[in-house]
Amino acid sequence: MNSLPAALALSLRQLGDRAILGVLLKTALITLGIFLAGGAALYVGVERAIDSFTQADTSAFGALVAAAGMIIAGWFLFRVVALFVLQFFAEDVVRAVEAKHYPHAAHGVRDIPFTEDVGNALRSLVRTVLANAAALPVAALLLFTGIGAAAVFWAVNAFLIGRELRDMVWIRHRSNPAESAPMGGVNRFLLGGVVVALLAVPFINLLAPIIGAAAATHMVHRARQRVPNA
Repeated sequence: MNSLPAALALSLRQLGDRAILGVLLKTALITLGIFLAGGAALYVGVERAIDSFTQADTSAFGALVAAAGMIIAGWFLFRVVALFVLQFFAEDVVRAVEAKHYPHAAHGVRDIPFTEDVGNALRSLVRTVLANAAALPVAALLLFTGIGAAAVFWAVNAFLIGRELRDMVWIRHRSNPAESAPMGGVNRFLLGGVVVALLAVPFINLLAPIIGAAAATHMVHRARQRVPNA
């Protein structure tokens, strides 16, 4: 039961828990709200830019540009924003999984100050943006292959997201920042890869961060059980 498939299966079975449904609702609403606000800002910006050149009614064009901008931003940035938002509610998912499957682990939980939570989320966001920006030239060179560019972004984000999901769980239990996480790099990468793939599927992408956080909880705790004094 230490495998990724087992962790994912356990996570899917628990999606109906009230605590997890609450996190899903909050994460989805806030994430969609961020994109809607961005779309509205883009619409206003386009309208003002056009109005400076002509007095014609261009509201339909502005709406079209805003909608296109939201679709493009959603495709490239949904996983970044959703994971950023989830970090503020991840503890609820982790607590729900621990309460059901690892009640003994609740005694060793460390209270994380809000400032540390914000700092972790911002560092995660910066890492993700910078890593994807660095991957752009490589992806551009592989565009002619058809799948090369997508594979580059999948690999980069699998590494990043796997790390963030693991840390969501591990930082609550580690005794000091220098302590090594028990979850192996291969499992972390594979978990991130599955979540990145799910984030590319419409509607399922709303569930992907929740499934990832729950699966990471299982994988971290089962790895800790195999490591003495972890």
